[in-house]
Amino acid sequence: MDLSSWFRRSLLSTEKKTKNPDLQKHFPNQDQPSEQQKEEEELLGLTDKFIDFLKTFTLETFKKFPLPAAEEGTHGDDLPTTSGSVRKDLTEWQERHAKAVLLRVKEISQLRYKLCPGYLKEHQFWRIYFSLVKSHVTEYELHAIRLAKLKEMASGHGKSTDTDACEVEMAETNRPANLLPPTS
Repeated sequence: MDLSSWFRRSLLSTEKKTKNPDLQKHFPNQDQPSEQQKEEEELLGLTDKFIDFLKTFTLETFKKFPLPAAEEGTHGDDLPTTSGSVRKDLTEWQERHAKAVLLRVKEISQLRYKLCPGYLKEHQFWRIYFSLVKSHVTEYELHAIRLAKLKEMASGHGKSTDTDACEVEMAETNRPANLLPPTS
């Protein structure tokens, strides 16, 4: 018997036998996310309905997605990646969302593994991904931006958050509806 297979089997058998809630609190099961993980996933837009939608993506979904001619070049190839192998050209919220998706939805992780870097560059994969899911995640990203602005206003000005919430909403209503940055 191989040492690694013995270790894996003994670990699995102990894991099945252990029903201690204190141990599960310290070593949560990936299949059952903790309450804090559920809240984070909700803030990132990872609902069950959205995850089911992501599972419908195929290799052809990404391969046949029309990329602008400028995008097909080497733009962004020298950008660093984060510890989760997510490109740094994403916003902070998109980066957190991408990491959560890669951890939670194995189908997307497998697609990314098959596509990058052989067929698509990393930045192209995420550009296509966020284009495909834009209608599903925009409201969650806007909500995260609002929360960040509220926290910044609360810590920076010391004013009440009720006033800050009104200021954020007013600032957002004055912003154009198009969320994409202008291209020159």
